[in-house]
Amino acid sequence: MKNYNITTLGDFITLKQKHFPFAKGELSGLLHHIGTAAKMVNKKINKAGLVDIMGKSGEINIQGENQQKLDIFADEVFISALLSSGECCGIATEENENEIVFSDSVAVNGKYVVCIDPLDGSSNIDYNVSVGTIFSIYRRITPVGEKVRNEDFLQKGSNQVAAGYVIYGSSTMLVYSTGHGVNGFTLDPSIGEFCLSHPDIITPDDGYIYSVNEGNYVHFPTGIKKYIKYCQERDIKTNRPYSSRYIGSLVSDFHRNLLKGGIFLYPENEIAPKGKLRLVYECNPIAFLAAQAGGQASDGSRKILDITPESLHQRSPFYVGSKNMVEKTEEFLREYK
Repeated sequence: MKNYNITTLGDFITLKQKHFPFAKGELSGLLHHIGTAAKMVNKKINKAGLVDIMGKSGEINIQGENQQKLDIFADEVFISALLSSGECCGIATEENENEIVFSDSVAVNGKYVVCIDPLDGSSNIDYNVSVGTIFSIYRRITPVGEKVRNEDFLQKGSNQVAAGYVIYGSSTMLVYSTGHGVNGFTLDPSIGEFCLSHPDIITPDDGYIYSVNEGNYVHFPTGIKKYIKYCQERDIKTNRPYSSRYIGSLVSDFHRNLLKGGIFLYPENEIAPKGKLRLVYECNPIAFLAAQAGGQASDGSRKILDITPESLHQRSPFYVGSKNMVEKTEEFLREYK
């Protein structure tokens, strides 16, 4: 009988715990709880269409967007899992206006805060398109034993101790980094465990895919219009024209480009003058993963990880992916500023 060397997420986290001698297992426990919550969300997503979980909830979130029923479910699941972990003292989510402070006697001594988009691309659920969860973990700034405050969540992305995403697609994957490379785990439904499937992910320096909502082209700044035309031009030396691929779910578009090479663009535009994506719980964790895999992330002029957030739901232009493609985009933005 053939032997299979399977490394589960739990095993991998334990093996890598040596990278965090100061953590004494708390960070490992926190990542484990995020993985458990992701399994619960995955199970509910897989039942979409069979149970009353599809469609709008009738509520409007802080972003002014219609909440989907699954938005609310995922938000509640991750909040509950992180509270019960005992390692997390507070959480900021897309669905809540302010940070949620955990004040019970165990959680108040937690060392970490989590920023999370519980269900990225949730409007795609009704059409069976891949969606995801994006998360970011920071060490708290306020003293242990006190209630966390807003400043604990408004840290530069470079201060992240871990970040990752879950993609709920044809298979369910959890991809994360603790600052020592990027690793991907695929959920094996037969044993109910995330198993290491994509070790040491490296994104190519150059790619041949650009991902942008070209339906908004007329509203884009000149530099981005010029870059899109550059991507479409024929040039044998640079393997252009590039392929255009856009799903409309940040996690899905980034995941493909992370593995194959490419760039995801969501520029500021006439409709969204500050961009659409949220810096704290969308751009920062994705930028952290991109950097750890050898890629890059920018707002067009600055590295995303160098920006100090001013508010929980602050928006930012976002360009992320293969290093050379992001730098080329910045060149066009500078030239046609």
